[in-house]
Amino acid sequence: MTSGTPWPPESSQRQAEREARSIEHYGLEFCWCFNQFGDEQPKQIRFHDDRQDTSAEGWQHLLALIDEALADEREVFKPLRELSAEERRQIITLPSSIGRLGAVKHFELYRSNLVRVPPEIGAMTSLEIFTPYTSHRLHWFPYELTRCFALRRSIVSTRSLYGNHKYRPPFPALSSDRNSRVGAELADLDAKIWGATATETCSVCGIPMRGPELVQAWVSRRVGTDILPLLVNACSSDCLATVPEVGTPVQASTSGRVGS
Repeated sequence: MTSGTPWPPESSQRQAEREARSIEHYGLEFCWCFNQFGDEQPKQIRFHDDRQDTSAEGWQHLLALIDEALADEREVFKPLRELSAEERRQIITLPSSIGRLGAVKHFELYRSNLVRVPPEIGAMTSLEIFTPYTSHRLHWFPYELTRCFALRRSIVSTRSLYGNHKYRPPFPALSSDRNSRVGAELADLDAKIWGATATETCSVCGIPMRGPELVQAWVSRRVGTDILPLLVNACSSDCLATVPEVGTPVQASTSGRVGS
């Protein structure tokens, strides 16, 4: 496609019409970041820049459901089933408090409107089954998901992932301005550039992010039963270089592809 070609192409719109209507029925937004239904892809894409409205009823309801799950130490957590269609539409990320759900073994986010998952999911150490299936705006996951060592099964709409093996959509280019985000700035990031509105800890070593660097890289790794695109937020180039899939810091500025 040329840079002047509008996206999505008309043919892709027709191809997706039935599914788009289905998603609309559930109150969700369909995503046209790239073509999830065919080989023709845009040359460049960027992260979703949606910001979570923490005053929304859906967000407040989700916080309450997490508190309930924490109190009764439930092993199966399917919070979106408890939300109305409008409330589900309001949830574009998850509260950091999911990291406290240490007893949860099955976490279902079926038919969500999510555009990102917070790194705190890595603290769900009992997690065995992760089901964000039909979350068509969720294109990547935090590297911290690899800390869920008990995770043995995942159910993901892989055609919605960056670099998926079927359609090979591109990855968003990562910022080369690595030394410009320090201190308080890390709590107010441009999500379209960095993938999130804030970052607090290093994906690799786990220490608080204090600067002077925020270094990012794409890696792909099998998590559960799928190979997923994972975004690493590292506190330094040296820390990032310890990630086997990345190797040297030079590779950190390049886009990758998720294998089959």
